[in-house]
Amino acid sequence: MAREMACRKCKCITIAKVCGNCKSSDLTPDWTGIVVVVDPVNSHVAQTLGITKEGKYALKVT
Repeated sequence: MAREMACRKCKCITIAKVCGNCKSSDLTPDWTGIVVVVDPVNSHVAQTLGITKEGKYALKVT
């Protein structure tokens, strides 16, 4: 199974070598916490975190 990596730029979690959200290749396996955003427009959590697209995001990326 592929290891999940978090994008250092947008915190999106992916198993690919390039972030599907922002197209960055700056990924790291060092992240903690997960938030899954289904409806970013109506989500107070997504708005607080600055998330504008659906997806799985890390809360802390190191």
